[in-house]
Amino acid sequence: MNKILCFFAILCTSVTFSQSVRFDGFIQDEQKNPLEMANIMAVNNATKAMDSYGITNDKGRFQLTLKPNTAYTVKVSYLGMKSKEISIATQTTNIIQNIVMDDTGIELEGVEIVREMPVSISGDTIVYNADSFKSGTEKKLEDVLKKLPGVEVNADGEIEVEGKKVSKLMVEGKDFFDGDTKLGVKNIPADAIDKIQVLRNYNEVSALKGLENDQDNVAMNIKLKEGKKNFWFGDMTAGIGVAELDSRYIINPKLFYYSPKYSVNVITNFNNIGELPLTAQDYFKFTGGFKNMMKKGGSNFNVSSNDLGISILRNNRAKEIETKFGATNFAYSPTKNWNISGFGILSTSKTDLETKSQTTILDSGDQQKRDELTHQKNNLGLFKLSSSYKPNTKLQFDYDILTKLSKQNEDTDLLRESVVSNISDTETIFTTKKQNPTSINQNVSLYYTQSDKNIFAFEMQHLYQDENPFYNANLRTQPFILSGYIPVQVNERNDLNQDRFVKTNKIDAKLDYYYMVTPKSNINITLGNTYSHQDFNSHIFQILDNGDRNDLNDPENNNQVKYNFNDVFLGFHYKILTGKFTLTPGFSVHSYTMTNAQLGTDYSQNFTKVLPDFFALYQIKKSETLTYNFALSNDFTDVNQLASGYVLSDYSSLFRGNRLLENATSQVHTLRYFKYNMFNFENIFANAVYTKKVDAIKTSADFTGINQESNPYNSNLADETFSGMGNYGRSFLKNYKASANASLNWSKFNNIQNDKLATTESFTQSYTVKASTNYKNMPNLELGYNALINKYSGSTYYTDKPFARIDYYFLNSFSFVSEYEFYHYYNTSKTVNNEYDFLSASLIYQKKDSKWEYKVSATNLLNTKYLNDDSFSQFSTRVSQYTVQPRYIIFSMKYNL
Repeated sequence: MNKILCFFAILCTSVTFSQSVRFDGFIQDEQKNPLEMANIMAVNNATKAMDSYGITNDKGRFQLTLKPNTAYTVKVSYLGMKSKEISIATQTTNIIQNIVMDDTGIELEGVEIVREMPVSISGDTIVYNADSFKSGTEKKLEDVLKKLPGVEVNADGEIEVEGKKVSKLMVEGKDFFDGDTKLGVKNIPADAIDKIQVLRNYNEVSALKGLENDQDNVAMNIKLKEGKKNFWFGDMTAGIGVAELDSRYIINPKLFYYSPKYSVNVITNFNNIGELPLTAQDYFKFTGGFKNMMKKGGSNFNVSSNDLGISILRNNRAKEIETKFGATNFAYSPTKNWNISGFGILSTSKTDLETKSQTTILDSGDQQKRDELTHQKNNLGLFKLSSSYKPNTKLQFDYDILTKLSKQNEDTDLLRESVVSNISDTETIFTTKKQNPTSINQNVSLYYTQSDKNIFAFEMQHLYQDENPFYNANLRTQPFILSGYIPVQVNERNDLNQDRFVKTNKIDAKLDYYYMVTPKSNINITLGNTYSHQDFNSHIFQILDNGDRNDLNDPENNNQVKYNFNDVFLGFHYKILTGKFTLTPGFSVHSYTMTNAQLGTDYSQNFTKVLPDFFALYQIKKSETLTYNFALSNDFTDVNQLASGYVLSDYSSLFRGNRLLENATSQVHTLRYFKYNMFNFENIFANAVYTKKVDAIKTSADFTGINQESNPYNSNLADETFSGMGNYGRSFLKNYKASANASLNWSKFNNIQNDKLATTESFTQSYTVKASTNYKNMPNLELGYNALINKYSGSTYYTDKPFARIDYYFLNSFSFVSEYEFYHYYNTSKTVNNEYDFLSASLIYQKKDSKWEYKVSATNLLNTKYLNDDSFSQFSTRVSQYTVQPRYIIFSMKYNL
């Protein structure tokens, strides 16, 4: 606690302000009307540097912070008016002066002044001048983004603007690995970036812009410096290093080429220092830019993944990680009306994980302690090809195909101790998980503007998915713990196996018609269909001591299921802009048909349902909005929960589905507030989401000690979740940035445990405050503190995490960067109470205008051995400790092209 109090003292006293003079007033037109969003900047006559800049608020007010006893040229611009310059000389007192713009001469947008402004706004686009935020230590896009007001980069490499995730990253208007921002964030060179454009209310289809509600859609476009266009640029890095017991290496060439006609990007990375350009988690959530075209439909039918629970890395930290990665992205315009783009990604990684965990069953208090050594190998492939043809302004035809291929193996050596009714039992278990899933996703879209009042949009997606997970559990020391459920030969060795094969064909298609009733209102009629066919086959067998195979052919140990789902719907929405309000009420009428065939019989369900939805936006000011969204939706399971035969979840857990399951119904209320004040560079955003799900598909679990058999059922008790998030950020005095963030997640679930109703709750809270400086000729410091509180039924875990970062560019050649994180992890009773910290540092030497760069970097300097985390599964809580990579030092050289 003393360390935390000391840290807060440093945080509160770290930002100091030098003596300054305030220059403020109002910018008006000749009729004395206030001009909102006018640009103003003050250029120091002696140094020619821009010392301060600003944008007027809704009352036309500006405020600049200047140096005393200095002569300035103040430049002012406003869209559609002639730019203006005035001269002022500061002393030691504040200056108040109004500025009147000239209506007569017209200069196009004050282009030169806007170009020099660190931040400018034009409609839905925010433009950041990258050089205004660079201090000299930035090496990649991520380093620049973290210094921009209103922009954050999370631990997964995802960009967030105003609390919304950026869904598309472009360079010079061309897609950069569409569907993922991490590759761009981690690889685009900082010295190539001229401007960063944030595109709010983004819609790829120009014909549909304004017809739909795109408030949650954000894209980002990177504008390159002139010297980087029509030339190859990039860098080639190679490094070697040492750890405690072995050597380390990294080889990381990157090449980029951009011209108006085509672009090519090549990224490779070979290393054993823990850098993972693409994790297995990234792979499975990689959308390739495919959007949820049925988001307005009112039905949720999502194809689940049969991924066997293969371990996912925590923050890319593991005992050992070796990666081989290669990716290329291209865009080509054969004609001005036709664009072709695509990418290919190949990744191979070998990972060693060492984990100690303790799982506690909520109802009985029985515990399971596990020591696991896991070796994992992932071969991942992603390939996408896209075509967009726009012969004229009225017609657009798009086609996309995304293919995912992977081969994953995981072997685990597990020592398990179960404590049941205070009696301890230990066994050694070896498990193997293998899978080679394949998926092909295709999209066809046609957009036609028949006239100013009539617009048509046809979209269709097809998903083919083939999964074949294999599971093996070999218990050397005990009879098979699930033998009471599965009739194995108990005198034989306990080598149990399961094959599973799941194939999915799913088609989504819809036709939208938009009719412009007035310039501020339109009607949208949608005719749509979702059709899915799935085959699910599984089989459990035992390998005997003599190597023979004992097939468990009882129906309860096998599955052969065919499942068809069909949803035909008609939707109607009316959008109107009235005053400061945008309203979109609507509904959809659905006809559902579902059939599952297994055990020689068919079971079908048919019904019709009307699902309403409503959207409202209140435009308080140009950059201040309040949004409310309501939706009633039907939630359907796929085939995985319908298969009535046993499926092995793991060596101590069996699952069997329920073919009689019905759909759940969810009502979702979303409230979002946003304010971006360019006058004082203040950004505020908050959102709250409440979901109530009735007839939810829940789990009935029977525990024998820590062994579990479970099956799904429709609960007559509603599940509820609430999540909220708020953020306040502000940039001030040009060189300072501070923010405070809070997020809350509460959930209430109802299940059946050992034939008794069990209601469980979880409540997660996260609070973060941080402040940073951004000087060009002084050390820059970021200080912050994060408090994480995870409260589960009967247990509460806390993580206190102060953190700091320093970067300093000095002597026109050296860059020093260091990051420090301290963790205090504990529970209420202090039976868990751990402290650990991480320190990394790097020193870079590069002469001005030199193409060579030399770097010494060290990771985990304090040689921390492990990290902690906890999780909640509605039936149990889990606390785990996992080993991380040791300290190592790397020397690398980089050649910049």
